[in-house]
Amino acid sequence: MGKYLLGIDYGTGGGKACIIDENADVLAYSFQEYPIYVDHPAWSEHDAENYWKLACDTIKDCLKKSGVDPKEVAAIAISSAQPCMVMVDENCNPINRAYNLMDRRAVKEVEWLRDNVGTEEIFQINGNRIEDYPTMVNIMWEKNNRPEDYKKIWKVLTIDGFVRLRMTGVAAMSYSHGGFWGVAYDVHKKEFNQELMDKMGISMDLMPDLHACEEVVGHVTAAAAAELGLVPGIPVCAGQVDCNAGFVGGGAITPGDVQINLGTCGVMGVVNDSEEFIDLVCNDAYTTNSCNDYISIAVVLTGGQVLRYLRDNFCQMEWETAKLMDDMDVYDIMNKEAEKVPAGSEGLIVLPYLAGERTVLWDVYARGTVFGLATHHTKGHMIRAFMEGVAYALYDNYRLMLEKGIKANAPVVLNEGGAKSKLWRRIITDVFNVPTAFVKNRVGAPYGDAILAGVSCGLFKDFSIAKEKVNYIDYMEPIPENHERYMDYFKIYQKLYDHLKDDYKKLYQVAKKYEE
Repeated sequence: MGKYLLGIDYGTGGGKACIIDENADVLAYSFQEYPIYVDHPAWSEHDAENYWKLACDTIKDCLKKSGVDPKEVAAIAISSAQPCMVMVDENCNPINRAYNLMDRRAVKEVEWLRDNVGTEEIFQINGNRIEDYPTMVNIMWEKNNRPEDYKKIWKVLTIDGFVRLRMTGVAAMSYSHGGFWGVAYDVHKKEFNQELMDKMGISMDLMPDLHACEEVVGHVTAAAAAELGLVPGIPVCAGQVDCNAGFVGGGAITPGDVQINLGTCGVMGVVNDSEEFIDLVCNDAYTTNSCNDYISIAVVLTGGQVLRYLRDNFCQMEWETAKLMDDMDVYDIMNKEAEKVPAGSEGLIVLPYLAGERTVLWDVYARGTVFGLATHHTKGHMIRAFMEGVAYALYDNYRLMLEKGIKANAPVVLNEGGAKSKLWRRIITDVFNVPTAFVKNRVGAPYGDAILAGVSCGLFKDFSIAKEKVNYIDYMEPIPENHERYMDYFKIYQKLYDHLKDDYKKLYQVAKKYEE
């Protein structure tokens, strides 16, 4: 058996791959963006073929950078952001575009489930809310709105499930995907509920096979190997949800461990071993013991996306400046502008709901709101206020988890994406009023996937190597006066949503009227 392991992760804005060795040291890393299509209000899609292209490109890039012989790759694991959906026909070709987690079109289907099944029954079975727009409601939307295309479906898959299918010819998913599949997936029994499937009119035949995260489900085929630059026969395991992959990569392997990733979404996870689920957050099986352990997950839908939005729409000058500088990217320049602004952004508050919000609000109609804008506010104020808005949203989840009795270890560990911003880490430290640390060897989700691949093939005896290899740096202690100031603004932040909640829905209805 070879001694190298390959991990691949798919986010909402792009994907990453890495190769590690038998000591869990990273030899190569590769990243590639892909477009997000928002052709209609509340829709958010990808071209599924870009997933396979990314796998081919990033794997070849990692092999080239590392000098690893493809024959020495021992196993592969893949993760992706959830919920998502890729529909394929009998030839394994995508039907329509893929859904990503920001898609919120299935409003009527959610209402039908609420009226005809009931949110309490769904929560008791799945441990999650239907407002998360899980995969099941999107299948229902396809059935109701594109019936001819629906008839062509052979399997409904996650993003990583689609790539795994292309690699191995096997349609499978892990237990860690089940909570985000939603509705009829029984998170306790690790199976689909036939009675609910029948009630929704969805055939069990459309569902992928279910497995523990580390279980090997197939092997790379000759055809796939030729495209990927690999060799046939490499084992591929059932994989995991992307946030789990990031948390594993950051050393979260025991109950109470807390991590925050600021990728496209702002995601906070607390590992636990209790089935007493909180209905205002996401709950799912956790990778390191997916048959028994769980993770409570907070999701700010456009947590990291807010800075990408600002970058793409308001920071053209910063883009051009970054091109002239070797040691700084556009986000570094944006951070420097925001660092000039004091805590609280001098009275500027942002509700960062650019595509609705998941935990704890569960409001598909919510939208980004800038409150308190005045003549003294600059672009730097706006950037910092967006960062603070995401911190407020994450804190809203954190305080709820503590109130419900979930154990949370210190420090809170910040890992991927926008967490590399020292300013953003300082903001989160002060808003949460808890010590934080930063992952130095920050490869993120694909690293957690590579660790999972190592467990799946027996190269690693368990997940303890993740904790052994992680290196935490930049420990921060909260500044009391900043926390006090932030709590004053946080109270206003909360009231703003309460005041605007009904207006968000009215705004959606008016916009929908003129779209039609």
